[in-house]
Amino acid sequence: MELINLFLTYLQVEKRASAHTVVSYRNDLKQFWNYVQQAFPDLDWAAVDAVIIRTYIITLMEEKITPRSVNRKISALKSFYKYHLKMGVFKNNPVLQVHTPKMHRRLPHFVEEKDMVKLFDVKMFADHFEGWRDRTIMELFYATGMRLSELRALTFSDVDLYNEQVKVLGKRNKERILPFGHTFKTVFTQYITFYTEKFGAPTQNNFIFINVKGKQLAPKNIYTIVRQYLDMITTIEKRSPHVIRHTFATHLLNRGADLNTIKELLGHSNLAATQIYTHNSIEKLKSIYQQAHPRA
Repeated sequence: MELINLFLTYLQVEKRASAHTVVSYRNDLKQFWNYVQQAFPDLDWAAVDAVIIRTYIITLMEEKITPRSVNRKISALKSFYKYHLKMGVFKNNPVLQVHTPKMHRRLPHFVEEKDMVKLFDVKMFADHFEGWRDRTIMELFYATGMRLSELRALTFSDVDLYNEQVKVLGKRNKERILPFGHTFKTVFTQYITFYTEKFGAPTQNNFIFINVKGKQLAPKNIYTIVRQYLDMITTIEKRSPHVIRHTFATHLLNRGADLNTIKELLGHSNLAATQIYTHNSIEKLKSIYQQAHPRA
């Protein structure tokens, strides 16, 4: 466990990884090490080779673990060995000799534009604090494409109504400024009115999104709110904050925004992560073609 803890400290301090990432790496590495201790008693980390890792992968696949999850676990292991190789603890990285399972790339789920228009019908949201809070959450997700963790952490000091922009702290504590439109500005102003009536005028350091007791909303609360309203307007399989993020990007691309701009708005570190949205646009083009071309 000592080597795992050293690596996790490196992730937190030097790589500035999120708490969620650190927990995922910890769980994946502990799962692998528990497997090694049970299958190969008395073996230490330095003695682990590619054969053992391949055997571990086979075990995961036999347990019906998806290729996506297997690849994530192997990625954690690869990073772990890479770090300790750099530190001189290991002499090689056995994961480099292992082929990971092929993974079918899934297209992101997104909500159609007409359904998003339906979502923001005023009748969808109650005319009280919780109703305007929920509407503000949904409007902000769609207006900016920000992540759940980014929205949850917002304080009133992060929103600049005059310049119509919001400051978010993304992965690895990277800060970015996101624009929003007049529609969100109007909704947010109304939300502040209800907030003030219930809790008093907010200070700059107050969290924006809180429950009826004045406490910061938990991630599961935000997820439930989003699910509740998406249930009203769409039957797509997945209905979550991340789906609205996908919707934001897909709609921008469909209306002519370039990939680099979308990349910056989403806070992606490289363009490859953004390019998946082009597949949705291609599917849309195919659909239009099938409907419009006389010989399709």
